[in-house]
Amino acid sequence: MAADTVCTLVPYFKVHPGQLAAFRAGVPAYIERTKNERGCVHYAFSFDGDNAHCREGYDDAAALLAHLDNVGALLQETLKIADLARLEVHGPAAEIEKLRGPMAGLKPQFFVLEPGGIRR
Repeated sequence: MAADTVCTLVPYFKVHPGQLAAFRAGVPAYIERTKNERGCVHYAFSFDGDNAHCREGYDDAAALLAHLDNVGALLQETLKIADLARLEVHGPAAEIEKLRGPMAGLKPQFFVLEPGGIRR
């Protein structure tokens, strides 16, 4: 069985009052930018009132960083109408170490996977 290198990015946004429609209107642009990324495992948005979450996974740290570069301008626009309430990154220790420096400015909480899990 191949080593699991998948990294999951878990951002939660708190949409500013009156901006939910604008936030939702921006979602297709993220999906359009992301759908051709070779390293993307899954990508979708979900909502609970004015709380938004982007469910996203990448083959490895390099693919996650490539995604952040790809959607960077969109994210800057989004942060004008929503706050990044929480950001988690989940992945194997070796991949997390590759992300700590480049992602420091976003102040994520890093979760290191325990060895022995199942990936299909």
